[in-house]
Amino acid sequence: MSLALVHSRARAGADAPLVRVEVHLSGGLPATQIVGLPETTVRESRERVRAALLCARFDYPQRRITINLGPADLPKEGGRFDLAIAMGILAASGQLDPQQVVRHEYVAELALTGELRPVDGVLPAAIAAAEANRTLFVPPANAAEAALAEHADVRVARTLLEVCASVENPSRLPRAERASIEADPPLDLTDVRGQPHARRALEVAAAGGHHLLLIGSPGCGKTLLASRLAGILPEASQAEALQSAAIASISGSGLDPRRWRQRPFRAPHHSASPAALAGGGNPPHPGEISLAHNGVLFLDELPEWSRMALEILREPLESGHIRISRAARSAVFPARFQLVTAMNPCPCGWAGDRSNRCLCTSERIQRYRGRVSGPLLDRIDLHVTVSRLSPEELREGAPAGECSADVRSRVIAARERQLQRGALNAHMDSKALRLCAHLSEADQSLLEQAIERLQLSARAMHRILRVARTIADLAGCDGIDTAHLAEAIGYRQLDRGA
Repeated sequence: MSLALVHSRARAGADAPLVRVEVHLSGGLPATQIVGLPETTVRESRERVRAALLCARFDYPQRRITINLGPADLPKEGGRFDLAIAMGILAASGQLDPQQVVRHEYVAELALTGELRPVDGVLPAAIAAAEANRTLFVPPANAAEAALAEHADVRVARTLLEVCASVENPSRLPRAERASIEADPPLDLTDVRGQPHARRALEVAAAGGHHLLLIGSPGCGKTLLASRLAGILPEASQAEALQSAAIASISGSGLDPRRWRQRPFRAPHHSASPAALAGGGNPPHPGEISLAHNGVLFLDELPEWSRMALEILREPLESGHIRISRAARSAVFPARFQLVTAMNPCPCGWAGDRSNRCLCTSERIQRYRGRVSGPLLDRIDLHVTVSRLSPEELREGAPAGECSADVRSRVIAARERQLQRGALNAHMDSKALRLCAHLSEADQSLLEQAIERLQLSARAMHRILRVARTIADLAGCDGIDTAHLAEAIGYRQLDRGA
């Protein structure tokens, strides 16, 4: 037979669309042509596949070979189609049974010796292959990652010869196995001395999935507090962990299969470019905000970030995803992260400190804070001041704070109440908010007075109600009391007009 069909997987954003590799042999001068929008690395696979087949003692057909990678309008990049192309040539030339080859999927790069080399984005390919009910062949270096797809039949082969020998019976090859899980010890809140107000805000943020801004002088513990947030969050579910692992798989930086159940904590430097934060490149790769999906994104020294980088955050904070558009293509990456930011109150960092060492004028302070736009601050639920500790509170024998395990238990209980209503409070839509955040007449009057005095937007008002609902959930209350609402209003310290 001079025509064969083989299945493989491309990489498009966080997805792995099916690619049908069609190989046709015809008369004419010997030549190999690859069509279907291949990039340079894909076109170079002609020589890699030819050398691999000859080293494996197969015949390379001395005919005109046409290889079509469909769909034709989907860009193809990388060496991930090498194995599929080789299997297609062998099937079209009659050296393998085409009916057996078409039953499986193949994702691997070929060395000239026929050895299978790893590629990125194998986990999304394994998930998609499981949904299509086909066996996936992968290199040994990708085995632990592909095994994270729970229902996938993933077989591990070292060479092209092993794949060819097992096409009729894939059970001859070992199944991909998960690596043993090794979780890094979480950072504990007992390391944080004092700061009861900031610790309380951290608990509220964790319980409702709210975004948090910490304001304070240098060395007061803002970064220390932010780094402890991941330790009081509930363990990621199987679906959440798979989503985060799939994004890490396509990022180019690799995925550690031993730590795939940990919630991501990303802390990029303030010199990072907008493309590093949002994602970019050609083809588009996920940025820091997508790598923090289902986890925490920590931005320190918030006013030092470029205005363009910070404004990129506005879309994913609302929608939970980011679209990267380029001239040739676009990609959508998930970006449902919990934002934690930190900043000094003024350029020198000491405004409001009891030492009175700040020499900044009010104009300088306003200009410094104005580097962070009002619309971005509007989307941050909690604005918390972190005070400098006294020397007595820093003593070696000073009492330690509550441990993360105790706080996490309250956070889990509050989240269970929210999930019974359908979603975390930070992610509720307006209709759900109206149903579960009903206020008494006196509390409604209090909220309206706060809106007028602080000149709050409608978005800020809704975020106050969400935070108040979270505080009530932590207290185990069915309704929002005056104390819950007052505490939520107190977290809006940096609103314009305050």
